[in-house]
Amino acid sequence: MYTAAWCGDCRAARKFLESHGIVFTEINVDTDPDAAAEVVRQVGKRAIPQLVIDGEWFQPYKPGRGLLLDELCERLGIPRG
Repeated sequence: MYTAAWCGDCRAARKFLESHGIVFTEINVDTDPDAAAEVVRQVGKRAIPQLVIDGEWFQPYKPGRGLLLDELCERLGIPRG
């Protein structure tokens, strides 16, 4: 997951993944300039959090809507309950 310490949506995504026992690697775009450049290269802007699931980039939130729980569950095969 591409993230930054100041990002509230990143914290929410981290909490969601951890609460479902999903193992992930966190890459901080503020401390890794190459990671920040990769986010821009992949999605056209510096928008975080970004998940890479089986090589596919996925932005698990929408501004003003927050974390996309239904979409996250579907992508990760987690029953919504």
